[in-house]
Amino acid sequence: MMKFMFFLLFSFFLCFKKKMFWMVQMLLFIMMFMMMNMSISILNFTNLSYMFGCDMISFGLILLSIWICSLMIMASENLLKTNMHMNFFLLNILLLLLLLYLTFSVMNLFMFYLFFEGSLIPTLLLIIGWGYQPERIQAGMYLLFYTLFMSLPLLLGIFYVYNLTDCMMMYLLKFYNFNNMLLYLSMIMAFLVKMPMYFIHLWLPKAHVEAPISGSMILAGVMLKLGGYGLLRIMIFMQEMNFKMSYIWIVISLVGGMFISLKCLCQIDIKSLIAYSSVAHMGMVIGGIFTMNYWGFLGAYIMMIGHGLCSSGMFCLSNINYERLSSRSLYLNKGMMNFMPSMSLWWFLLLSSNMAAPPSLNLMGEINLIISLVSWSKISMIMLMMISFFSAVYSLYLYSFSQHGKYSMNMYSFYMGVSREYLMLMLHWLPLNILILKVDYSMIWF
Repeated sequence: MMKFMFFLLFSFFLCFKKKMFWMVQMLLFIMMFMMMNMSISILNFTNLSYMFGCDMISFGLILLSIWICSLMIMASENLLKTNMHMNFFLLNILLLLLLLYLTFSVMNLFMFYLFFEGSLIPTLLLIIGWGYQPERIQAGMYLLFYTLFMSLPLLLGIFYVYNLTDCMMMYLLKFYNFNNMLLYLSMIMAFLVKMPMYFIHLWLPKAHVEAPISGSMILAGVMLKLGGYGLLRIMIFMQEMNFKMSYIWIVISLVGGMFISLKCLCQIDIKSLIAYSSVAHMGMVIGGIFTMNYWGFLGAYIMMIGHGLCSSGMFCLSNINYERLSSRSLYLNKGMMNFMPSMSLWWFLLLSSNMAAPPSLNLMGEINLIISLVSWSKISMIMLMMISFFSAVYSLYLYSFSQHGKYSMNMYSFYMGVSREYLMLMLHWLPLNILILKVDYSMIWF
């Protein structure tokens, strides 16, 4: 695992040379394929080196991080054209990827905390440095304070665990079981804010709307998954406490998921609609993890990978429109089918994946989550029906509003999609729908 860390560290030097924008992206693709060819054990941590290791959960999320980061560079060609601090931008992306890679591959709980919080800084720089609107400073503050406010208790909780057990290895902590309410709350709240759970989700839509396309892609694609990953790791040694408390989080997530789905139908900003839909999907993931059963864990993992690809692709689409119309309002983004009929197909494909149509990974994840939540309580069926129904409703709402209708007259100097954009969308959609053929890998990791 160290070799990939050094691969990334030495790539930093390329950022300072001229005309290295696409070279960095190619290197990330090379790293991706090297990582994919790595042998990995389904059951245990493998490829151990120092405190780094890799099991099935971290493997999928590391691959997702590298993939999304390489597509972020592809989506940000505008920065290359306008030469808007391009070298610093590349450096920022590589630093973010390095921190995410370390977060997912490290096995020491304290180091995990360090990198988990460290990945906040490059994201903040992305939003404040390359965001569009003046409110981006406020959005950055929201992001910072929501996540930092809950992360101090997590640090104290980790020290408390170390004090009791003299052990910080995630793999070995599964032999312990802590029955302590304060410890339980301090350990999980930081991850619930990061997910984000309903009630503490307000930072997410704000950060998305103000962020540049690369910021939105990494936020939706990977940053929300950090919370899910943390919960999957923490749940193992918090089982007893979780059986007493889990119903609170499941109820909040499911009811919140339904309310947020309704809120999606009120949005007129495309980006904010996609951001709110992320909160609804993550609500189901939180529910699945807290049911504490096998199907819930599987469903949460598959849903995290599927949602990462799907949501990121949808932000790319909204940005393609934004680059042409300089607006993300649904009132102005109309009649797109007349101008970009091929792009209309990609809107349809990604939005259909978003509402969990076959053969997307989202479908597989949602089936698993529904099975786990219904086996936990039959009443949850009502909320699940609502969430599934409304996810289809807001996806179709977004599609029909943006593609049909009378187009706005302020569309001057309009041009069709370029091959880079179609390739980028294809690289989001293909893994999302092809990986379902290999879903047996993610079904046996536990």
